[in-house]
Amino acid sequence: MTPRTGHIGLNVTDLDRSLGFYRDVLGFGVIGEGKEKDRRYAFLGEGGRPVLTLWQQARESYDTSRAGLHHLALEVDSLDQVRTYETALRAYGVEFAYDGVVAHREGAASGGIFFHDPDGTRLEIYAPSGAEETPAPSGSAPTCGFF
Repeated sequence: MTPRTGHIGLNVTDLDRSLGFYRDVLGFGVIGEGKEKDRRYAFLGEGGRPVLTLWQQARESYDTSRAGLHHLALEVDSLDQVRTYETALRAYGVEFAYDGVVAHREGAASGGIFFHDPDGTRLEIYAPSGAEETPAPSGSAPTCGFF
């Protein structure tokens, strides 16, 4: 028996800014919010099921040198959907770790885009197939490993 991921919780520095990103740019639905003095949070998902929770309790941006979350990978059905997100993220002003869609490794069918949220959390949107002809910036090492 292996447990499934229920939802991912992220600490954020500014809930309003993060909601603007995850809701308006990535399309997550807000299924609940809480506001008690300095304690603010939001549950994002669909059909009443939380997928991502945001907790306004961080004082500083994401730190890649500390133990914890490496990156959050979000899967979509096709490379066309990845490219649609890429367009929306570019319009929002997001900078990408690599130029456009890249393969997960040399010769891999899966691939996507790699970027950071407003607090610097590393994110990936990928499709499980269709990336065979895209570059693999890290050669045989996993592309998602060191961005």
